[in-house]
Amino acid sequence: MSREVLNKVSEKRSRNMSAIKSKNTKPEIAVRKLLHSMGYRFRLHRKDLPGSPDIVLPKYKTVIFVHGCFWHRHENCKYASSPKTRKEFWENKFQANVKRDLEIQEKIKNLGWQSVVIWECEIKNKEIKDRLLLIKKD
Repeated sequence: MSREVLNKVSEKRSRNMSAIKSKNTKPEIAVRKLLHSMGYRFRLHRKDLPGSPDIVLPKYKTVIFVHGCFWHRHENCKYASSPKTRKEFWENKFQANVKRDLEIQEKIKNLGWQSVVIWECEIKNKEIKDRLLLIKKD
């Protein structure tokens, strides 16, 4: 690939990547609306907890991470596809993300908190409500 083509690809990729949000994503907002309708009250992105969880339910000592299937590599999910370019870079990035997720969940557990991961593809699934109801029972 010529330098000009590579530069154009990089500029386009950079613009696309900069548009990706890490907070207040559509899946996260959908989970928050569901939690609120179920009577849960929560805090957002508490920085004093490992990984700055998306949703924190202090009353139940529970944190919820709303993971994007692509970025966090949801197993056997059609949204967890891999880019065709720069395969080594992406594999390293994804492996680091998964490793960090596991480390954060372990730290949360060691603090005596429960950790729940909700995948982006699960948001439309009606079973998600049943999973969230289990928080009150634990």
